[in-house]
Amino acid sequence: MSVSRRTLLTTAAGAAVAVSASTSAAASAATPNVTPNVTPDVSDQASVTRTLRQAADYAVAKLRAVAPGVTAFPVGTKFEKWTYSQNGDWVGGFWPGQLWLAWLHSGEEQFKTLALASAEKLAPRQNDTGTHDLGFLFSPSWVTAWRLTGDEKWKAGALQAAASLSKRYNPAGGFIRAWGALGDPNNAGRVIMDTMMNLDLLAFASAQTQDPRYLEIAVAHAKTVQANFPRADGSTPHVFDFDPVTGAPIGPNTVQGYSPTSCWSRGQAWGVYGFTTIHRRTGDAEFLTTARRLADFALSRLTPDHVPGWDYLAPQAPNDVKDASAGVIMACGLLDLAELTHRPHYRDSALRILTAVSRTCLTTKSARAEASVARCTRSRPAEDGIEVSLPYADYYLLEGILRVLDRRKLDRAIDLSSR
Repeated sequence: MSVSRRTLLTTAAGAAVAVSASTSAAASAATPNVTPNVTPDVSDQASVTRTLRQAADYAVAKLRAVAPGVTAFPVGTKFEKWTYSQNGDWVGGFWPGQLWLAWLHSGEEQFKTLALASAEKLAPRQNDTGTHDLGFLFSPSWVTAWRLTGDEKWKAGALQAAASLSKRYNPAGGFIRAWGALGDPNNAGRVIMDTMMNLDLLAFASAQTQDPRYLEIAVAHAKTVQANFPRADGSTPHVFDFDPVTGAPIGPNTVQGYSPTSCWSRGQAWGVYGFTTIHRRTGDAEFLTTARRLADFALSRLTPDHVPGWDYLAPQAPNDVKDASAGVIMACGLLDLAELTHRPHYRDSALRILTAVSRTCLTTKSARAEASVARCTRSRPAEDGIEVSLPYADYYLLEGILRVLDRRKLDRAIDLSSR
């Protein structure tokens, strides 16, 4: 009898509920007297601040212990230990990014030294035209290095990375192709939600060079995503395919999500944060409206524990494996949304997510763990990295906490300004 992979995944998801429950209990034990299925109370600002500061201190202490021995780029954990990529894969920018944020939070010079050394290893990637992930690679590493040190070499490298990224733009469809080498017909019309987070590198390039074309590409891509990805309820697919020659839309698809009609939670988070950021760079009100639609859907699907499941519309949702990285990414976008829309419920939601992750998803009870945040899921359909630690979760936890504790300090590293 033939059984489809989707059927197997659905069955496995059901079995994973029990595993998730036991993992949840173990994670919540990291902090005593916490009930993970109760919505975090954010009315007590002193308690929230204390929780977030303790989480940031824990993350910095973990980096203090682990970072001196790291010579490559963490990509995820196996048995609680980092596994590595030598060239950074798509996540290489988050390790020096974490170190920069640790330096800002602690003032310890060793983090600055380590951040510079780690960022330097990404230098060959500035000429990489085979990936859309150059924003992930160079914004938290080289752009931040330039903002914090003033050394022009970091800006020059980031601008070269933006130039490489711009070569992936397809003017027929108004999009940046996600995957595949230039000239490779495979995946030539494939667009993914993640790319929304790479657009700010192009905005940076326009601001620094006064060349409007970079921002024009970013805006065109965002408008294409805005026109095709969001459904009526504000949910989104991971992928949308286009004819690479004519630019005509073909339809939704997925790689990371459960199906073309589901809603992968980390992709939704990239959308919330990405559309909010492109609004900040352009002032385009429609981008802010789209960010709100995506945020409102995701918030409507959060369980009381405020840690997202890996896909909001998978068959076992909401009783499925978790992805804390989706939560902390979205929290950063929600803090922006609150400021831009003057709607405090977005800030309250961000605080609940950050507080929940800080109380129930840290690795504080493990002597082995090399990362700070547990309960992240890299790729559920590929059965790759189910409720592990991921470098972007550690990075965005620190970014979100610093947004709350000291926004002006974070603005030194990340441009939080609006047009």
